[in-house]
Amino acid sequence: MWCWGTGGTRNISGTSSYIVELEAELANPHDKEAGLVFTSSYVANQATLITLAKIMPDCVIFSDELNHASIIQGIRDSRLEKQIFLHNDLNHLESLLSQYPLEKPKLIVFESAYSMLGDVTPIGAVCDLAKKYQALTYIDEVHSVGLYGKGGAGMAEKLGVMDKIDIIQGILAKAYGVIGGYITAKSVIVDAIRSLASGFIFTTALPPSIATAATASI
Repeated sequence: MWCWGTGGTRNISGTSSYIVELEAELANPHDKEAGLVFTSSYVANQATLITLAKIMPDCVIFSDELNHASIIQGIRDSRLEKQIFLHNDLNHLESLLSQYPLEKPKLIVFESAYSMLGDVTPIGAVCDLAKKYQALTYIDEVHSVGLYGKGGAGMAEKLGVMDKIDIIQGILAKAYGVIGGYITAKSVIVDAIRSLASGFIFTTALPPSIATAATASI
């Protein structure tokens, strides 16, 4: 008999074998070490960006001007220094990156596909700039997962640049047809977010039925 609710947070009673299986299933197509499921994609973006600020309080965030509201809110709530670059303008992004020392922690946040315009970010070129200026990369694949790439991992997979991205954020409520959001990254990053993100710690976990449906859909 299915349990239609979890009755608690992941740290109390909300962790089941079904959601653990889902997180492993999410990490696999993105070719990352680990995944972490949130109640929504909005929460995934907001909570992750706020938590990265706790881990890297001196970080500067570089954000595309057309990023989603969840990203904007996460950056605001992080209270980190931010620089907004013109949409998909690599020259403007580089001009902003070059103003900071290489040793300064930096994070470039962008989407793979922008739903309002229907255009795609030159992901490889952004990653090349990130490597040049020693910045971390955070990509929102909400409008790409389940649609593009051989394994359905999104636009970064289709373009062959997933290995260049540090944190990949996605959604279960669009192409996968269920509900929820997630991130995938190296285990150390996922463990840090799991341990410190209020948006993950203090909310009821997705029910086993939802987790199983998402795994089957993927």
